[in-house]
Amino acid sequence: MPEQQVAQIIVDSIYRSGVKVVFGIPGAKVDAIFDTLSDHPEVKLVVCRHEQNAAFMAAAVGRITGTPGVAIATSGPGASNLTTGLATATTEGDPVVAIIGSVPRLLSTKHTHQSLKALEVLGPVAKSATNVEVEDQAAEVVLSAFRTANTNPKGASVISIPMDVAANKSKITAFPSSAFVAPLYGPAPTDDVRKVARMIEQAKLPVLFLGQRASSNRVVEALRIALKKHPIAVVETFQAAGAIPEDLAQTLFYGRVGLFRNQTGDRLLQKSDLIITLGYDPTEYDAQQWNPSGNLNIVHVDFVSCDYGAYYSPKLELLGSVRENILALSDALTTVPNPAENEFCKSLSRELRSWQTEVENTKSEGLVHPLRLVSALQKRVSHSTTVTCDVGTVYIYMMRYFFAYEPRRLLCSNGQQTLGVGMPWAIAASLVQEPPCSEKVVSLSGDGGFMFSSQELSTAVQQGCNITHFILNDEAFNMVEFQEEMKYGRSSGIGLGGVDFVKFAEAFGAKGFRVSDSSQLEAVMDEALAYKGVSLVDVRIDYSHVKDLAGDLIEDTVG
Repeated sequence: MPEQQVAQIIVDSIYRSGVKVVFGIPGAKVDAIFDTLSDHPEVKLVVCRHEQNAAFMAAAVGRITGTPGVAIATSGPGASNLTTGLATATTEGDPVVAIIGSVPRLLSTKHTHQSLKALEVLGPVAKSATNVEVEDQAAEVVLSAFRTANTNPKGASVISIPMDVAANKSKITAFPSSAFVAPLYGPAPTDDVRKVARMIEQAKLPVLFLGQRASSNRVVEALRIALKKHPIAVVETFQAAGAIPEDLAQTLFYGRVGLFRNQTGDRLLQKSDLIITLGYDPTEYDAQQWNPSGNLNIVHVDFVSCDYGAYYSPKLELLGSVRENILALSDALTTVPNPAENEFCKSLSRELRSWQTEVENTKSEGLVHPLRLVSALQKRVSHSTTVTCDVGTVYIYMMRYFFAYEPRRLLCSNGQQTLGVGMPWAIAASLVQEPPCSEKVVSLSGDGGFMFSSQELSTAVQQGCNITHFILNDEAFNMVEFQEEMKYGRSSGIGLGGVDFVKFAEAFGAKGFRVSDSSQLEAVMDEALAYKGVSLVDVRIDYSHVKDLAGDLIEDTVG
């Protein structure tokens, strides 16, 4: 059997997994892999400005495409800089394979340059963390990492490769593409499916509560088939955005829930006599918040068993493929109560869209009201436009009020609520298009979150991305500010400012715009979205009514 250099085996494995673009920062401990990647005609290497952002980009590739994204970093701080990105990916179910270099094996027990117990650092934030001890392990370790990352619940896998191993040869070469496909799950036992179907038929107001693992294209396709046969009310977590198409949303969609228990979806969950959670993960919206009495009637449908407790105690669990269990339930159901005929649901549907009237009454001059920005953007993007949203007050407004009708087109970080994801995710979304960078991608952030990864503007420009990024600028960490004020009557440690974002954008080769007054918003937005390339819009935002987001919490009436 002919031998191959381990670095070549790793690159061949990346290619055979279906990966077309990898993100990273070079260094001596991984230079053999970078050198090999530079010759590969079908795997694009994107050099980032920080390893954390490389991990963010890889996670976005995993979320959007379903194929694990790949991030590569060198030893020491290069590896440790991946931590936040990998933690976010694992928490939020995004498949990522991180490849890190390490010192030669001979020096692994020594106190030497860039030596770090990286697997002990990264292990807690990943599904697996494995060192390639000998050359003949490389192909199997890489294969295992991809399969682990892409098996539900999805997340990050880490591979550490000593510098000398990467440069040496192995007789065990990369496995075929078919080996990288994670095995599929089937439906739950037929008797359990039938029991749940009878529970739905007997309920007066059943509700489907969609979580992050119900947001993939495969699951959403099955869900839409089922809902056309059996109309059931739907509530989404933030990461499940886009599961319901526009034609069904008018009568079946009752909003997204998260953070503060005061939304139409919260009211529907409170009123429901049967909640069927699909792919729900408590990191998005803890059950104690939406089920504070612990008395709601719940069925759990997921790939994995539930995190059973006082506030999440399902009567039944259907484990296996969420897609196959949705289809099995659809086949087992006969009739369901139509929410379009329910007066309570009708009132909620009107309430869900009532903010649009409020927008019409916002000021046409002065600082920009957040709802006006959301409304203006909604009118200017298509259902197929990918919109990435950073964490901050902007994320609350967008995830509550921006309607999305296709899966994984409105992206947010809702498990770790990680600042700085907006721009890196937009870069990844632009690069995985066919052809790359062909359609406009929109990203949004606050001025605080933007500066966490603002250096990647350079990456976006150099890669030819087609992105318009909106900064909702109030010169503060507003999401922290208003919650501090609610707790303590004042805020502390939230002041920012000091950046001219238009000049900042131009320094990186992007096009800068500024909206200083509401009267400028629509015209500037049109110009920025029409710009082919990377544009950045600094919007002076009015957060004077932001405390309304946390107001009027729903009383617990379930007894």
